[in-house]
Amino acid sequence: MYADALKSGAKILAIAPMMDWTDRHCRFLHRLLTRKSLLYTEMVVADAAIHGKRDRLLGYDASEHPVALQLGGSDPGKLAEAARIGVDFGYDEINLNVGCPSDRVQSGTFGACLMREPDLVAGCIAAMKAMSPVPVTVKCRIGVDDQDPEIALDDLAAKVLDAGADAIWVHARKAWLQGLSPKENRDIPPLDYSRVYRLKQKYPNVFIGINGGVADLSETVEHLNHVDGVMLGRAAYHNTSVLADADHLVYGDPETAVDWSFIRDAMMEHAERHIASGGRLGHVTRHMIGLFQGVEGARRYRQILSSDATRPGAGPEVIARAFEAVQPSLIAA
Repeated sequence: MYADALKSGAKILAIAPMMDWTDRHCRFLHRLLTRKSLLYTEMVVADAAIHGKRDRLLGYDASEHPVALQLGGSDPGKLAEAARIGVDFGYDEINLNVGCPSDRVQSGTFGACLMREPDLVAGCIAAMKAMSPVPVTVKCRIGVDDQDPEIALDDLAAKVLDAGADAIWVHARKAWLQGLSPKENRDIPPLDYSRVYRLKQKYPNVFIGINGGVADLSETVEHLNHVDGVMLGRAAYHNTSVLADADHLVYGDPETAVDWSFIRDAMMEHAERHIASGGRLGHVTRHMIGLFQGVEGARRYRQILSSDATRPGAGPEVIARAFEAVQPSLIAA
């Protein structure tokens, strides 16, 4: 079980929670490529989990396990209730967002601005832990604005761990809430991986994971010499095929060739179910664009998915046609 892996010190690769990206269709695809990596939902605001359409917001396919629910908020009572709901849905982890720098998050007094309020974050974690038999974790930055990362990260870590947090995932950049857009906050503040390494050295018996700018699995493996977990974000989304090597390179499974015809058929069946429930093909195929980077025929593959999948009445056959564009030696019927 995932909770046992956290306690045992096993190394973990996770796909970072990304707004508008890591929805259920994205996660379904990622799970086809890696059986063992931890998947995350997009951030779900606690109020939405409590009052919104839960099946739409929180539903997922059983194949996605292990899968974690990321919550946003700053009210301990609401977060506790949202955590309980997440547990009832069967999530393997409940994560609190203390790292998102978006304007919408700031206006709600949660996300990265909570780096300034470690006591409040600790109260939220304690309340969530009281309602959750599964791990409760924190994803944060090394600091915000003019904070000293040596002080800010240690202060937050000490307080959330005292409150019972089971793991800390750290995006190894500051967030500048004044003067940078959310997009700029993903690139402009310099990465400081060594700061996260030092946090791990301070807490050798606590799961510490790292996030931010990790480009591929070779960098992932290097980070795992220093910390317990690595989150891949945009690299996994824009070059999705990289995940096919994750179980071998990170988890030590035997190296095997990807059965791309199985991936194709599974995504077609998933798309058919989604369309039958009232959805559109494009909801599914937009997450498949990152497959086959650098492979012969990939450009045509992307063109087919980008254009044909958005046409009225488009069905799963578009996926089959896109796969046909990739070199035949890679996709065996």
